[in-house]
Amino acid sequence: MSDTLKYQIAVTQLKEVGSKTAKNLITHCGNAEAVFKASAKQLIHVPNIGKAKVEAILASKEEALKRAGEELDFIHKNNITPLFYTDVNFPKRLLQFTDSPIMLYFKGKANLNNTKIISIVGTRKITDYGKKMCENFIETVAPYQPLIVSGLAYGVDIAAHKSALKNNLPTIAVVANGMDKMYPAQHIKYVKEMVENGGVLTEYMSGQVADKQNFPQRNRIVAGMCDALIVVETAIKGGAMITATLANSYNKDVFTFPGRSFDEFSKGCNYLIKTNQANLIENADDFVNAMFWDGENVKQKTKILQPELFTDLSETEKIILQLVQQNAPINMDDLAIHTAYSQTDLASIILALELKGILKMLPGKYFALN
Repeated sequence: MSDTLKYQIAVTQLKEVGSKTAKNLITHCGNAEAVFKASAKQLIHVPNIGKAKVEAILASKEEALKRAGEELDFIHKNNITPLFYTDVNFPKRLLQFTDSPIMLYFKGKANLNNTKIISIVGTRKITDYGKKMCENFIETVAPYQPLIVSGLAYGVDIAAHKSALKNNLPTIAVVANGMDKMYPAQHIKYVKEMVENGGVLTEYMSGQVADKQNFPQRNRIVAGMCDALIVVETAIKGGAMITATLANSYNKDVFTFPGRSFDEFSKGCNYLIKTNQANLIENADDFVNAMFWDGENVKQKTKILQPELFTDLSETEKIILQLVQQNAPINMDDLAIHTAYSQTDLASIILALELKGILKMLPGKYFALN
């Protein structure tokens, strides 16, 4: 197992190889170890791999394996769990996106595939209003036992983590650094408690500091692993706005609290609402209703229809129809988890079923029989 893991870690250290290219290489070669044993002649036949990239891969193999061996020692000594993208415990919601990481490092006890996951983001300069909204929101959703995800930063992030801990909810900090270089240092005191009831997650190996360019990369994990993203407070520009944009591109539900038009850290929230990039919520009850977390009665009322009755449906449409019937209301992420279809393929299938008048979209991007 250690040899397999060593090659899996080493793939992430190859020069000119990002997550998309790494997945491409592994798919073509069969596994991570096979990538390192492939010749230049074999690698050049991998789709979208040019000569320059092949040369960079071959030149960096030895150093990548050496660095992977060092990281193996570090994670074993520090009780860190490595998660390769093919592992059963890897966050499955991330697998729907081509830019998701192939390797994550996790320290904690939370279930990264919890049935309900909320990511909470916002400004580092949180106001009293924002703090109150964040705390009230988490206190209200606590009975539903969601996993709360944020980034450990100042302001909204740490307010969300602290409120989750206060309400005995698991909370995950997705960080932009290695496990040995926790940032910001002032929040290390919360990490120990989070590890006992949640955890810390990163795609970066030990020794990596929280460089500026790492934060947008970190934000794609925050956006991708949740069911819904809550923007508490934000200016018109900043990391929270980037995360909201990413969440929308991943077909996630985005929600935000409105604020006064002249408040700097409400301008971003108001803009997201005005441009239909986020749903307006005034409180957590609005969110719960939109997400159908109190919608068990809806499921009980769903009329069961036989897919065979729809003779003009393709086999893929029949599969999706059956899943909706059995689980309605159901969102895109859950459909993706139950099938092998990508978000793009699912969107096309669902649109076809909507045009045929069979499915309808509900608030919160859920789907049910029409």
